[in-house]
Amino acid sequence: MIPRTLEVPVQEWMSRGKAIVVVGPRQVGKTTLVKAIAEKSGKKVLWLTGDDPATRILLEGISLERLRVIIGTHDLVVVDEAQRMRDIGLTLKLITDHLPQVQLLVTGSSSLDLASQTRESLVGRKVEFVLYPISFAEMAAHHGYLSERSLLEHRMVYGYYPEVVTHDLDYGRRVLMDLVDGLMYKDLLTLEQLKKPALLVKLLQALALQLGQEVRYSELANLIGSDPGTVERYIHLLEETFVVFRLPSFSRNLRNEIKKGRKVYFFDTGIRNALIKNFSPLELRQDVGALWENFLVVERMKHHHYKGHSFSAYFWRTTAQQEIDYLEESGGKLKAYEFKWNPRKRASFPTTFRKTYPEAETHLVTPQNFESFLGLDGFEPM
Repeated sequence: MIPRTLEVPVQEWMSRGKAIVVVGPRQVGKTTLVKAIAEKSGKKVLWLTGDDPATRILLEGISLERLRVIIGTHDLVVVDEAQRMRDIGLTLKLITDHLPQVQLLVTGSSSLDLASQTRESLVGRKVEFVLYPISFAEMAAHHGYLSERSLLEHRMVYGYYPEVVTHDLDYGRRVLMDLVDGLMYKDLLTLEQLKKPALLVKLLQALALQLGQEVRYSELANLIGSDPGTVERYIHLLEETFVVFRLPSFSRNLRNEIKKGRKVYFFDTGIRNALIKNFSPLELRQDVGALWENFLVVERMKHHHYKGHSFSAYFWRTTAQQEIDYLEESGGKLKAYEFKWNPRKRASFPTTFRKTYPEAETHLVTPQNFESFLGLDGFEPM
């Protein structure tokens, strides 16, 4: 097992009287992580999985007394793929309220279903973590910085899913294609809101081709033969199942700042490339800048979330097409970043932005210094 950064903070919450919920994309290692934590806990473990029809039937509409019998003397109950179980929120509430000696450890690949079932039931009773595909930092810690640094271009093409980074290229491609063929959004296909699965595939491919660009729902709707409302709803569902995420535009002072814009990134660049069936090396690609941007944004997000940092992320653009790739606001400070794959290219921060936000730090991120952006060492303003 490749050690995961999230293991330590999850372990620190054990035996604090809270249900621990670990969510994230399918096949990023949630079950593996939870098994490792359970084995090291020294507790007597009861494992329940939502992928098992018999378990789903067993827990449906269950009473407290029946729960007591099933749990018995176990003091750690793992509920894996909990979003597949009906009324799981009420079941978990019964355990946290009436069996305080039992530690709950719950996983789910769809925050939509799981959140809707646990939001009211477990308010004040849970702590939630997100497990992402493996990070650059985790791989560098696993097999050395120089080894991982040498694989940067490969990671931008194939991404960081565990089964991809631990197998050869052919196997990795097969894993990624299986995911985009339906397994990745398996939970979505069972939702009543998703009445046109074919539209979902078209939308994902359109988003993959517009990587790094500002996304307009009306344009996407025309492209895939739908309407803007459906496009927005499907993107929201894709966010809730950890396939994509939106980055909003930053606007505060200027009239011509884009106020309701958004970019859409993928949680994994390998998934994005599988959607367009392009695993070509970087020297043969026209989308290197967009891949570099997606790689950096998602790795930065992993770093912040695993460290428990509070931050807000944006991009900046005006109607005159002045733009900055990435903005971050944290602790009252504003930082602006330009991403360049070619380190010889200079970053140009618009004079309009500098005058409007004179307090903002500005940084250029290239393959020569990106480790700093990922929180691996110090970073000096330009």
